[in-house]
Amino acid sequence: MSHSPTVLGIDFGTNSVRAVVIDPADGRTLGTGIAAFQRGDQGVISSPSDPHLARQHPADYVETLAAAVAAAIEHTREVHESAPASIRAIGIDSTASTPIPVDRANTPLALLPDFASEPDAMAWLWKDHTSHAEAAAITSLAREQQRPYLAKCGGSYSSEWFWSKILHCWRTNPRVAQAAYSWVELCDWVPAYLCGHTGPASIKRSICAAGHKGLYHESWGGPPSPDFLDALAPGLSRLRDTISTPALAADKPAGTLAPHIAARLGLPPGIPVAVGAIDAHLGAVGSGCAPGTLVKIIGTSTCDCIAVPLAQPLADIPGVCGIVPESILPGCHGIEAGQSAVGDIFNWFVSRVLGHSGDAASATHASLTADAAKLSPAESGLLTLDWHNGNRTILVDPMLTGLTLGQTLATTPADIYRSLIESTAFGTRMILDRLTRHGVAIDRIVCCGGIAEKNALLMQIYADVLQRPMHIAASDQACALGAAVFASVVGRVHPNVPAAQSAMTGTRAQVYRPDPRHTPAYDSLFNLYRTLHDAFGTPPPPGSLFHVMKELLAIQAAARRS
Repeated sequence: MSHSPTVLGIDFGTNSVRAVVIDPADGRTLGTGIAAFQRGDQGVISSPSDPHLARQHPADYVETLAAAVAAAIEHTREVHESAPASIRAIGIDSTASTPIPVDRANTPLALLPDFASEPDAMAWLWKDHTSHAEAAAITSLAREQQRPYLAKCGGSYSSEWFWSKILHCWRTNPRVAQAAYSWVELCDWVPAYLCGHTGPASIKRSICAAGHKGLYHESWGGPPSPDFLDALAPGLSRLRDTISTPALAADKPAGTLAPHIAARLGLPPGIPVAVGAIDAHLGAVGSGCAPGTLVKIIGTSTCDCIAVPLAQPLADIPGVCGIVPESILPGCHGIEAGQSAVGDIFNWFVSRVLGHSGDAASATHASLTADAAKLSPAESGLLTLDWHNGNRTILVDPMLTGLTLGQTLATTPADIYRSLIESTAFGTRMILDRLTRHGVAIDRIVCCGGIAEKNALLMQIYADVLQRPMHIAASDQACALGAAVFASVVGRVHPNVPAAQSAMTGTRAQVYRPDPRHTPAYDSLFNLYRTLHDAFGTPPPPGSLFHVMKELLAIQAAARRS
């Protein structure tokens, strides 16, 4: 039984909360607690009339946080007799952009009786795309006024991000918009809740979320200017005064654990709580992200993260999800890119198309993977665009849809399943090509997430398509481990993040290496993928088919309205 110091990392994902107690000396997980969100479909509240809507109820956050921490502490007691007294600090990550409308006391509106069942008063989950028109309006106004805002977020603003969602609520639900004193990212709200902060203006905002999702940069004074916000919607600038500045990196403390919250969670009061950050970014930290090492977090969607030293010249990169100082690692620019759906695409095929759920769905994934593994590259004759939830990078367009070409009466489910996997690999190759063409060195790729750990077929396809070795992070809870890395710094167990990473992170012995026999087929398929990508995804020229997917969505929306 151990008496050494420990740290607590808490990861708010799309469907659940994970809490891990970590030994900061070597990164070992001593205890794990997982609690699933109970409301909606696996925690996601959707709408049958609007496929773009995705919300979460803040009550799930409070309830599952307590359950996950309790389970992690109980698990830890089996090997560490001093738990929970040994916990020196807490680190937090969450999905983003997942903003929550709150009142003056930092209470989410959905926790108030008048708004308990109002979707717009809930957390607007990262994959909510109802704000596509507002994202286009923000992009258009920034270009028209020649603002610098878009340069650091890839040239276009996204419907997944902070101000798009607020503006959509402002336009469509004045009751909620006026009741909201402020909007707070989930990764900022949780540390504030833990610390007992009751005023939005006192919250320590994360540079990770603010910079990548909230048009925040110190070079233009933090958030967008009041006149820009009011040009989007009169009065919108009042929210700017509720956002504290400067935004901070995750190696800074957000505060200390409030006594009443400590009692509720069974933790020591007064321990430091780190500033929060985006789950994928801390997954990158927990996987050993560093200059030259790109971390690919593979889950329902993907996020590709890499750090570039602040001292190194770095051009703006069109189509990425942001270049933000110290958003991933202190002393480095953090670069984020990614895909809006990966695991969600595979689950869509099994659940929506094949109609399997629960244990049957798991068995179907396994059997399809086994059958797809028997196929050679290009043997299916299929080619797919992985845009089932829009395109996050390079095109930054939520109004794009999935497409599979080459189907015949001989096409099998395994053919389609393999093509779906290959399409996500081609999407990744587009991202890597964009980064390297703009001077970002990628010497090594490390993957994390359940899919990377469990699906050998996908990992081999990625190695073959990207023509690079694919490493896997040692931890199966890389996001929570990344949060624990920052907890170890604010808890003064480690002096800085590099020292903490050196002690706490690593990769597994297994490495997926490209098979050169597959290079010709995948190069040929990728060239066709890029042709389809440009034809359907870019305005003419060269996008001669750019109108097709958007007109189809408009026809669908009209049919649903009628």
